[in-house]
Parts: sequence; structure tokens; C-alpha cells
Amino acid sequence: MMLNLENAIAGLCVGSVVGLTGVGGGALMAPLMMLVFGVAPVTAVGTDLWFAAITKLFGAWVHHKKGTVDWPVLWRLFCGSLPAALLTLLWLYLSGTRQHHDGLVMKTLGATLILTSAAATFRSRFHAIGERLRATRPVPFKAMQPGLTVVAGAILGVLVTLTSIGAGALGAVMLLYLYPRRLKSASLVGTDIVHAIPLTLLAGTGHLLMGNVDLGLLANLLLGSIPGIVLGSLAAVYAPAALIRLLITVMLALVGLKMLTA
Repeated sequence: MMLNLENAIAGLCVGSVVGLTGVGGGALMAPLMMLVFGVAPVTAVGTDLWFAAITKLFGAWVHHKKGTVDWPVLWRLFCGSLPAALLTLLWLYLSGTRQHHDGLVMKTLGATLILTSAAATFRSRFHAIGERLRATRPVPFKAMQPGLTVVAGAILGVLVTLTSIGAGALGAVMLLYLYPRRLKSASLVGTDIVHAIPLTLLAGTGHLLMGNVDLGLLANLLLGSIPGIVLGSLAAVYAPAALIRLLITVMLALVGLKMLTA
């Protein structure tokens, strides 16, 4: 592997932001690869899927050891997300050309970035709506939880396979709405992270087999991101993380609009 300083610095910056604010790296890394480094959209998505899977492994191990993973909720998500990811990969393999998929991925990524920005902005509002429904209509609300969780997983499976993002911010908001009392903060994060790993590994393997992963680029991004996450986590105590998170949310919306209109 040849060291590419620009790619390593990009990984360092994204890793630092993730450690500092908790904002998912996928929402930052894929647009960065496309708009700054000129990587083809499907290659950016395939590479970012492996980047996400590898970086989340460390966090998933910690949450598993702490017991902050809600396994019944997780299996419901898997029932929707993994079959949806497989079907989406099959469709990508059988349909169109890479150039055709590049345009589709660009537009879908733009829309998903806007959704991610909105989800981060109105996260507490969705939680409040779920809490109100849980309090006023507990029996029908709980009866709908399993089926709606499978549907939520299916939506995430399609979005993650096409764009590499969605399993973090969007997934967390869906779970906050569906399980406003059951999932506390640590369990929400742990379940969300552990769900993302098999999903990104499955989607990433499909993209790898289709030739959509740049392994050299991936290695350089990881080289910078791992120390970046450590540095960002250490600096989180001193930095205005809420302000930085707000600025990133606005930036994601603007980047999404740019991709939609490109």
C-alpha cells in the first residue's frame, strides 16, 4: 500500500469529528470522497461501507461487553435490513451500467443526507411523538412495534446499500420513535452500532465482488481515522461539540442539495 497523505488527512479529519460530536462518519466520508477526491459514486459507497464496518467494530465490542445491546430489537431490524440489502445488491448486479448507477447513487445520497440532517435536527421531536403515542395508546402501539421495526430495517437496508449512510442518525431516530421507553441512551447507541456492522459488511461484500471498493483508498482513510477518533474523543470535553454538531448538520443538508441538483 502506498501512503496518500491527502486521503490519510481526510480520514483524520472525519475521525476527529466522529470522536468529537458522535456524528456518523459515513455521512461525511462518502460525500468527501465524491466531491473532493473525485471518486466515482459507486466506488465511494463501496469503500465507505468497509470503512464504516471496520471502524464500528471497536464500538460494537465495547457495547456487547457492557450489555447495552437490545437483542430482540436488533433481530427485528435484521429481519428487514439484511434481506433488503441482498435484494438491492442483486438489483445493482443485474440492472444497468456503472455509469447509470453513479447517477442513481448521487441522487439517492443527496436525498439521504437531507433526511439525515432533518433526523438530527428533529430527533427529540420524534422521540416526544413516540412517547406520547406510547402513553396514550399503549396496546396498539406495542402491537405495531415488531412489524414497524422490520419495515424500518428494510428501509435502512436499501439506503445503506445504495448510499453507505442511514444506519446511524436515521436508524437512531427510527428506534427512538418506536421504542421511546425501552431504549435508553446507551442501549440505543449500542443496538444501532451492532446493527450497522453485519449490514455494512454484507453490503460492502456485495460492492467488493462487483469491483466497487478501492482498497488502497480504504487503507489510507483508516490510517488517519483511527487516531482521529481517539484525538476527537479526548478533545470532546473542551470543544463546543453542540455547535460543531449544528454546523455539520447544516453542511450535510447543503451538500445533499448540491448532489440533488448536480
